[in-house]
Amino acid sequence: MDRQTLTVEEAARALGIGRNTAYEAVRQGTLPVVRIGKRYLVPRAALQAMLSGAVTSAVTGGAVTGADRKEG
Repeated sequence: MDRQTLTVEEAARALGIGRNTAYEAVRQGTLPVVRIGKRYLVPRAALQAMLSGAVTSAVTGGAVTGADRKEG
């Protein structure tokens, strides 16, 4: 079975952003994470949903904000 989550560092690489930027997005609530103990993990499905929403908003001309995120 494939892993259903990414570390914040793995998600940063997948998104093409730096590690510090990814952790700042976690703090701001714009990168979907679950916390297990001291670890933050990014669910693959939530990341895909977030990116799908960002692409849809960009295509339709809407701005994507933290409020646009769906909690899952």
